[in-house]
Amino acid sequence: MQLRPVPFSGGLIQAAVFWIAFALWLLPEIIASIFKRSAASAQARDRGSLALIALLWWVGILSGFLISFLLPKTAIHWERTLVFLASICLMIAGTAFRWYSARLLGKYFTFDVATQGGQVLIECGPYRYVRHPSYSGALVSLLGFGLALGNWAALIASVSCLSAAYAYRIPVEEAALSAALGEPYRQYMRRTWRLVPFLF
Repeated sequence: MQLRPVPFSGGLIQAAVFWIAFALWLLPEIIASIFKRSAASAQARDRGSLALIALLWWVGILSGFLISFLLPKTAIHWERTLVFLASICLMIAGTAFRWYSARLLGKYFTFDVATQGGQVLIECGPYRYVRHPSYSGALVSLLGFGLALGNWAALIASVSCLSAAYAYRIPVEEAALSAALGEPYRQYMRRTWRLVPFLF
């Protein structure tokens, strides 16, 4: 039996839950991408990483939808309702964690890579352990999105796209912060992880 994506085959309630979670994840990203850019006084060092993230983020989402319809053979067959509920929790948790991490950065959080005069090193909350927790949250949200579609291939495609963008962005961002903050940031890099404590 070929299985359609869960949000489009599980009934009205599951569809409503999915689209509400999707909107709670998507809309803040769109709004913040417009308003949370570096100030004119900031020293931009983005090197095209913002454009790449935007491109691959949308490619990941669209490919997830398309693949979940076009490759029904890779659908998740095991406990689809349970997996769907867990995926919604991941979408919401990832989104909440991302914006909590962004809030801790305060005025230093921007969508493009930039440094500011007098910038300080933030080490509270998740920044005690990982250097880019907002990216970790974004990846968790995409993981939830792929699982919500109930398709392994859609999950891999969605997460892989944003992972590729972050693989470029993170070294760019760390080079900019290392240049701006100097040895304190380099020491911080040596005692923390990039995205996941004890793994990466």
